[in-house]
Amino acid sequence: MNTNIIVKEIFYESPEYYLELELRNEVLRKPLGMNLYDQDLSTEKNYIRIAAFDENQQILGTLILVPQENGVIQMKQMAVRESAQGMKIGKKIIQFAEDLIISKGFSKIILNARKVALPFYLKSGYEIQGDEFQEVGIPHFKMSKIVK
Repeated sequence: MNTNIIVKEIFYESPEYYLELELRNEVLRKPLGMNLYDQDLSTEKNYIRIAAFDENQQILGTLILVPQENGVIQMKQMAVRESAQGMKIGKKIIQFAEDLIISKGFSKIILNARKVALPFYLKSGYEIQGDEFQEVGIPHFKMSKIVK
């Protein structure tokens, strides 16, 4: 697979947005027997979106950032295409997200991490906040990170 990765902010209802939806559905929802398109996606209109693409504009990974109050932003829906896993796509997306968050004046990131993703987030400097809980039928942990 190509290693020229472009990470960028993408926007609601842009062509990249529809690629992002397809990837999120494929990686995060279908394996759980769910369909992303069953949700009201208009609620995501003001979310910040980040995606990684190869030089052929194939989407490789994505995440969503949801502004909260008091300088806090929530990271959601982190997904990397199965064929691109192990290429440090997630690391590149997280670094881009953290830089963007800082530039927009946010200072703390919160997220609900799937238990299987804990090692990735711990290695990226996120800390577990509390006990394991269930979300969409699978184990998760609340995590956070202060960014400067």
